Amino acid sequence: MKSDEIKNLFSQFEDAAYDLVGVECWSARELQNLLGYSKWENFEKVIQKAKDACLNAGELIENHFPDIRKMVEIGSSTERPVNDMALTRYACYVIAQNGDSRGLLPHALLL
Repeated sequence: MKSDEIKNLFSQFEDAAYDLVGVECWSARELQNLLGYSKWENFEKVIQKAKDACLNAGELIENHFPDIRKMVEIGSSTERPVNDMALTRYACYVIAQNGDSRGLLPHALLL
């Protein structure tokens, strides 16, 4: 991967961070797009593998992968709720490790 591409992806990743009750988090739906997954269902499988790895490392899943709901626009100024997760940096790292090796965002960017 070219240096400029890595810098751009790192910037996009850092720009997507937000604060949730004093904890730096990322939306799983946004991370899905950054990592190049087009279908939520495919990304959910990667998230489950990451949750298993988190548990095997002795971490509490709910500390790194809390379920949330968010509103998304569906057209005509209408919104509907969708399932999402607020991911910690650790969760993002574990997801990147357990994802498709063809993913766009190298896990080294998440350190």
